[in-house]
Amino acid sequence: MTTLQKIRQFFRSEEGVTAIEYALIAALIAAAIIAGVSLLGTNVSTEFSSIAGVV
Repeated sequence: MTTLQKIRQFFRSEEGVTAIEYALIAALIAAAIIAGVSLLGTNVSTEFSSIAGVV
């Protein structure tokens, strides 16, 4: 197999494309989780502070 044939085979292979798609999906899910936890953490902190001020 020549170098040119190996390069053509590499670009025809879909395994790398699938791996990249899964990585992008995982990154989007992680970003959504981080945003949700950050927002929820701020709200919980505010509630605890208001409760502490009442007691």
